[in-house]
Amino acid sequence: MNDNATEMTVLPRDKRKIVGAALLALVFAAVVLVAFILPAEFNRDPLGLGAAMGIAGLSKPAAESAVTVRLEEAGFHQDSVEFELLPFEFVEYKYQLSKGSSLLYSWTTSKTRGGEASPVAFDFHGESHEVEDYEESYSMGDGDRENGAFSAPFEGIHGWFWANHGSEAVTVKLTTTGFYTQALEFRDGFVKKKTLGQ
Repeated sequence: MNDNATEMTVLPRDKRKIVGAALLALVFAAVVLVAFILPAEFNRDPLGLGAAMGIAGLSKPAAESAVTVRLEEAGFHQDSVEFELLPFEFVEYKYQLSKGSSLLYSWTTSKTRGGEASPVAFDFHGESHEVEDYEESYSMGDGDRENGAFSAPFEGIHGWFWANHGSEAVTVKLTTTGFYTQALEFRDGFVKKKTLGQ
């Protein structure tokens, strides 16, 4: 009889432990869902913890987060030009690009009589056709070369200003490939335009 009574009191205690553990697991699962799964998987962040931990929108497909292919309306062109700059001369050479159009470029300078490269002052920049009097500089300084890939942040003309501050003549050679429609040379107060076939 005593054994049966002991069994009766032990069983309800075990059931309470099971129910308590199940409730605790349910609360823990709800916290994990709201704090981690919703921000990472569904980009829903009701507590703001996903942004704080850097997991908000973690499972977004790559196609949504970055464009890897962009179709171009302009034709693909190659261009190669050279400019001789006497001491204290300058030239500007720019390309007409639509917003988002791309350009690969490489420019170098000639060597001095001593065999060293001649540095020039340069400014790679763009002028907008969309916003009046808006210019943006992308790369500037003094150097003898630069190579890069460029994607136009706005529609307009984008290119280089080179100035020779040295005592010897310098030749700047530029080679580009890209989706531009026109090249413009600004020198000695004149503009020389080169229209490229579509």
